[in-house]
Amino acid sequence: MANNKITSKEKADLILEALCDKKAVDPVVIDVHARTIMMDYLVIATGTSKIHIRALADAVVEKLSAQRIKNKRLEGEQEGLWMLLDYGDVVVHLLSPEQREFYRLEQYWSGAEKGSPPILEG
Repeated sequence: MANNKITSKEKADLILEALCDKKAVDPVVIDVHARTIMMDYLVIATGTSKIHIRALADAVVEKLSAQRIKNKRLEGEQEGLWMLLDYGDVVVHLLSPEQREFYRLEQYWSGAEKGSPPILEG
């Protein structure tokens, strides 16, 4: 039986693992808990196409659903260039290269503690 009482950090790590498994481009986890009360972690990654972005979102949903963690909101399915998955304490942004360059979410959150992807053994 999966445990739904995991920490925000553990949730962010599961998301990062799912994204790395599906070859997300430049995934980053940003610890924002000291800068906002809205969330603890922000996960940002790039997909190479609309299909890839959708596959990344599906992988995250599947990985967290296996732990009985449901997202509170999913946006961007129609357009496919920027998808947002809201897990409350962790928010995931999956963007096309153009969207990521234009919006520069990492720059907006500069000063927050950034984590690079862990090396996953497989």
